[in-house]
Amino acid sequence: MTNTTHFGYKTVNEDEKVKEVAKVFHSVAAKYDVMNDLMSGGLHRLWKTFTIANAGVRPGFKVLDIAGGTGDLAKAFAKQAGPTGEVWLTDINESMLRVGRDRLLNRGLVTPTLLCDAEKLPFPDNYFDRVSVAFGLRNMTHKDVALSEMRRVLKPGGKLLVLEFSKVAEPLQKPYDLYSFSVLPWLGQRIAGDADSYRYLAESIRMHPDQETLKTMMQAAGLERVQYYNLTAGVAALHTGIKL
Repeated sequence: MTNTTHFGYKTVNEDEKVKEVAKVFHSVAAKYDVMNDLMSGGLHRLWKTFTIANAGVRPGFKVLDIAGGTGDLAKAFAKQAGPTGEVWLTDINESMLRVGRDRLLNRGLVTPTLLCDAEKLPFPDNYFDRVSVAFGLRNMTHKDVALSEMRRVLKPGGKLLVLEFSKVAEPLQKPYDLYSFSVLPWLGQRIAGDADSYRYLAESIRMHPDQETLKTMMQAAGLERVQYYNLTAGVAALHTGIKL
């Protein structure tokens, strides 16, 4: 029997979800950063800056950036880890990875890039000092498997950072829904020529585990000292956990 999962609000076969998510990011890769700035009013840059500060990457660190997209986190980590460090930019989507790789190269940063699935990380146990995933976990089919893999490749004492859209504060729910399901698809059509991908974005956010649920999932994956920080009234949240 084929297992099913959700793709936005639709129920699909697991294999179909992987293909549909790939289509979304192949479609939006070229306009990804422009759309992020428009959708969030530039707030995504502040959320990422907060995540980078919490990572505390130091010279010589080994860092894995999963679903690294256009390379915002990897760029900062590569500068902080320095020539003695090792920062990997990875993504399951080739179009996104190419954009991120080229951006890093254009800034003079030569760092390894790898096309890989977060649920099957091709790295040894206890290898990285930090693992990060920004706005990628909600697109993964088996989030529990991916979180376990992230923990596996962390060194003892290493930290996982998960930056993701989350559950907004109740007083903002109605205007946030109006914005998400009306304005976002309109922007997607106008800027990227793709309303459906941004409708999926809004739906995928609603289907993603809320702050407390994700915290519990990270603990179930074996991470300790799990905590989260609500950003912009819960529009996004940063979860962190330590491997002991």
